[in-house]
Amino acid sequence: MTATDTHRAIDAVWRIESARLTAGLARMVRDIGLAEDLAQDALVAALEQWPQSGVPNNPGAWLMAVAKRRAIDAMRRQATLERKQVEVGRDLEARLGTDEQDLDAAIDDDIGDDLLRLIFTACHPVLSVEARVALTLRMLGGLTTDEIARAFLVPEPTVAQRIVRAKRSLADKKVPFEVPSGADRGDRLASVLEVVYLVFNEGYSATAGDDWVRPSLCEEALRLGRILAGLAPAEPEVHGLVSLMEIQASRLRARIGPSGEPVLLLDQDRTRWDRLLIRRGLAALERAEQLGGALGRYALQAAIAACHARALTPQETDWARIAALYAALGQLSPSPIVELNRAVAVSMAFGPAAGLELVDTLVAEPALKGYHLLPSVRGDLLAKLGRFDEARADFERAASLTRNNRERVLLAERAAACTRGHAP
Repeated sequence: MTATDTHRAIDAVWRIESARLTAGLARMVRDIGLAEDLAQDALVAALEQWPQSGVPNNPGAWLMAVAKRRAIDAMRRQATLERKQVEVGRDLEARLGTDEQDLDAAIDDDIGDDLLRLIFTACHPVLSVEARVALTLRMLGGLTTDEIARAFLVPEPTVAQRIVRAKRSLADKKVPFEVPSGADRGDRLASVLEVVYLVFNEGYSATAGDDWVRPSLCEEALRLGRILAGLAPAEPEVHGLVSLMEIQASRLRARIGPSGEPVLLLDQDRTRWDRLLIRRGLAALERAEQLGGALGRYALQAAIAACHARALTPQETDWARIAALYAALGQLSPSPIVELNRAVAVSMAFGPAAGLELVDTLVAEPALKGYHLLPSVRGDLLAKLGRFDEARADFERAASLTRNNRERVLLAERAAACTRGHAP
């Protein structure tokens, strides 16, 4: 294995293991900032040693072992008295001396999941909502500040500052590393749900890199969503989120072609959709509806996903209902992205000209200035109307804005089709 191959392997391992590594360390040292620093130290050690020694059989356990040793050394250095040094070292060794299998241990109770503790701790009320979401997405998903910034459509330095300040606030306030109970749990639930869904979305449609999807993030978000449904069985939005993720996850296999290229919704082989996940998603949506009250933002999106799931072919899709559901979602949670999605549904239900009229009202939206899906959708609608030169320009702009390599290739191909005078 070459040094380049090893570094790629390290990057892959870090994407998979960083969240569990940080969460496990946070439980041990009771400090999220310190836990992430220790995890980063372990990553540096891997970058130094693995190119020579090779990637170990259990890379996650290797990283945890290195991080544990760094934790013990750091705490010993901090002890100012010899007696305290001995006591702290002995106590930490007892706390950190758990078996390597801790990384892979199954979760059997509703407060036994380190990752869940990490989410609720990062979503503590001492932080702003924006800081809670950014910090948890960074810690749980292992996402870069750039990826988080794109998810939120805000500048990268803003996200970086939120994360630094959030970790400092948690340390200063001595926030306990725990899953809250009672009313406190409900207060933090909304931001937890938002974080889980953002993690899922990063797996469902990666903002950057060479992969169109990152299934491990989807699986982690789904697992956490199911745990949350057990924690809060009377909360319709929890079931709405689980429903939404189950149904969307059902399409993962169909979203990529033989060479890893993106396959868009209307071109997907629906026989490859996972019918078990669809049934689970529809059942979760039914639970959300049975709990009563108006549907929330996740349940509404789940209802939209259910329209696609119930249609055996694209032609059978109830686009008018989808457009109405997006309108309801826009009333509940106004967003230019929701409006862009509504425009797509309107175009499918009432024709591309109707959709383009809505899209053109969004062109000047500051939040969508660098959002590649705006020119992508506009290009698609222009192509359907036979306005190929304008469509090509929009597809080329969309290709220049995306950070995902697979998506860039797809958009360039669509621009080329317009050059030849063909609808993509």
